[in-house]
Amino acid sequence: MAIERIAILGTGLLGTSVGLALRESGFKGSITGWDRDPKQLQIALERGAVSESAVDALLAAKHADLIVLSGPVFAIVGWMEQLSSALRPGQLMTDVGSTKRKIAVAADRWYNQAGHAGFLPGHPMAGKEVSGAANGEAALFKDAVWLFTPAKGEMDTRAAATAAEWREWVAKFGCRIMDIEAARHDELCAWVSHLPQMVSTALAALLEDKFGDAEDMRAIGGRALREMTRLGCSPFSMWRDIAHTNADEIGTAIHALEQRLTHLREHLKTAELREEFERANQFRLCPPRPSPPEKV
Repeated sequence: MAIERIAILGTGLLGTSVGLALRESGFKGSITGWDRDPKQLQIALERGAVSESAVDALLAAKHADLIVLSGPVFAIVGWMEQLSSALRPGQLMTDVGSTKRKIAVAADRWYNQAGHAGFLPGHPMAGKEVSGAANGEAALFKDAVWLFTPAKGEMDTRAAATAAEWREWVAKFGCRIMDIEAARHDELCAWVSHLPQMVSTALAALLEDKFGDAEDMRAIGGRALREMTRLGCSPFSMWRDIAHTNADEIGTAIHALEQRLTHLREHLKTAELREEFERANQFRLCPPRPSPPEKV
């Protein structure tokens, strides 16, 4: 096997979950962790997500076969630039960043060419509304889709072998693997991931402004309200870079939703409201409606 030493730079929710998933899937090699927050790194170490902690991220990356960058997109790109001249051919770097165009451009600039390490952009469609190593879990990726963005350059033989093996480990996590072009990735994620977050954030902020800590509102709010506002608990630190690097696509999705909500508001008392519900019921992620009982 090509991968014996892995370095995870960023041991928050996803980085810790990657380490735990590797161990649960049978990885026997070394996993070195680094995080700018020593407390997060210590939690990841205590939980067994990493086998050793590193003070120097650069040194940890130099000695790894595979480097996993886990953090906000701008931090990932920063590490890509900093490590590009330090890594050797044959090494592979990958990431778990939530948007891919900026990362793919950086990969084409600094990696996947003669004399350089390889880079495989990746993004697991998994997460929580909370962050931190304490919330990481091996099962986080089970039944999730792990997206990979094909690079335009060409990896050398050793990096390509490591990339193939890394995809095998991701499959062992319980993921379905899908290759997708960077621009298409960001367009789809704006609609299926980023828009739901913004809707939940807007709704939770609106309710806070309107009702605050009103006991009757919180007593009446049930499962639907909890589900609709759960993502609103996500910290801004998790979403700042996503909003910055995918602003056009997210803006397009928000504008389309604004138009749809206006349409609903204008047709609350017309038959077109029924048509909207019927249209929504056709969306394939909705659970199937039970068939009416047969007449005897």
